[in-house]
Amino acid sequence: MTMQDGLFEEDELLFAEEEENDSPKEVTIEQDPWVVLIVDDEKQIHQVTKMVLQDFEFDGKKLEFHSAYSALEAKQMLKQQPNASLVLLDVVMEQDDAGLQIVKYIREELNNQAIRIILRTGQPGQAPERTVIMDYDINDYKEKTELTTQKLFTTVVTALRSYRDIKTIEKSRSGLEEIIKSSASLFELQSMKKFASGVLTQMTSIVNLHKNALHCSFAVTKGVEDIYILAASGDYASNQDERARDVVPADVLEEIELAFHSKKSSFASDRFVIYFQSKMGMENVIYMNGFKALSEWEHYLVDIYCANVSVAFENIYLNEELESTQQEIIYTMGEITETRSKETGHHVKRVAEYSRLLAIKYGLSEQEAEVIRLASPMHDVGKVGIPDAILNKPGSLTSEEFDIMKTHSNLGYEMLKHSNKQVLNAAAIIAQQHHERYDGTGYPQGLRGDEIHLYGRITALADVFDALCSDRVYKKAWELDRVLELLKTESGRHFDPVIVDLFIKHLDEFLVIKEFYKEQR
Repeated sequence: MTMQDGLFEEDELLFAEEEENDSPKEVTIEQDPWVVLIVDDEKQIHQVTKMVLQDFEFDGKKLEFHSAYSALEAKQMLKQQPNASLVLLDVVMEQDDAGLQIVKYIREELNNQAIRIILRTGQPGQAPERTVIMDYDINDYKEKTELTTQKLFTTVVTALRSYRDIKTIEKSRSGLEEIIKSSASLFELQSMKKFASGVLTQMTSIVNLHKNALHCSFAVTKGVEDIYILAASGDYASNQDERARDVVPADVLEEIELAFHSKKSSFASDRFVIYFQSKMGMENVIYMNGFKALSEWEHYLVDIYCANVSVAFENIYLNEELESTQQEIIYTMGEITETRSKETGHHVKRVAEYSRLLAIKYGLSEQEAEVIRLASPMHDVGKVGIPDAILNKPGSLTSEEFDIMKTHSNLGYEMLKHSNKQVLNAAAIIAQQHHERYDGTGYPQGLRGDEIHLYGRITALADVFDALCSDRVYKKAWELDRVLELLKTESGRHFDPVIVDLFIKHLDEFLVIKEFYKEQR
């Protein structure tokens, strides 16, 4: 080299020192440094580059160097360092165009558009600048002789600034995509607890909080007397439904209570407390900590997301209110029928809960089990069309009277079949088929086995179990052992044997329901 102001001429004394010790000097690297790849077949280029930039710092971060001396090594290193910010790349190595092939590999095979590529060549004739700039997606082209210490510094700063801005744009785009996807999914979550859990998950993604980071995240709701956990993450994930004061750290609880008291959200560098209040007066707070300070853009993304969360909270509360009203109407319809026949007041509620639990044990989804729970209370709605003299007769019915009694199945079906609502459709099926028998001797259609809809088979057992365990105008309640003996005897005759087995296997859970809804005397 003859240019006295060139990098290699300027630092020739460094080469002499470095030749005595081939290992590059250790550099103390701060957390999350800029990863720089040096790809060159000349060892001295690596040594000088590291020496010149050893004290370099940009945006509060230093450099972390990785070296490759051939195109093959470079490809391996690029796979190992997917978050590299900059590659200082020689053109001529084991082949005249080895560096140019690496450029294609980065942009086309790895599809990495963010990393900045600076070509450095000592043989510009092998890769003319005009041709290379036009044909290859590089970010800068330098002849090695023109790279003084200052020019190398300037070149690296410019490259890293571009990389930082590109990653910011990518992160912003990803954040917006996350907002769009997560906001859409929020409105699919009908359960408040599932919704709250989903909010925490998506919020964690938006603020780039690693799942193993030390943090605590809570979604809490303010009840009449206390604050309760709807969902939590990290070490607190199993504390759903518990009182916040029994679980939440004291300092965190203080911030949550302050949000409820002031009815305002607050942001700090490493945490936020977001307050929501629905038009119905329901109050909720999302608390999250453990992340790095949010940028202005990340703060903006959280604000956008929370606007959608607020609307979703409102919708779910309205939906829960609607479902609660519908459930009360259904229970009332069922209880009107039971009251006419002077049967027990909680019969329909017990049958509903038995049916739901049986559906879950059978393997149905939570959603379908809930449909059965809501529909089964109307199993005897057709009894409104049965005369009182027959419905409330204390003794045995005559054959003619029993034929009239049996018509309540089809009467209930006719009352409910015209609706296009899922619950009422299920109720119509249950009303018509809950007196069918597994062996085909039931009514009104004499269906056999799987010809009987699963909803009917489930409700049949739930209804009979509760009827036998309860007082009626024509009988006293049976002892539990006697009821279980009948269920076993009628397995495969009256009842689906699979459902009988599930009921007996999980009997303790059904008895909890029976006790909870027992009659008040």
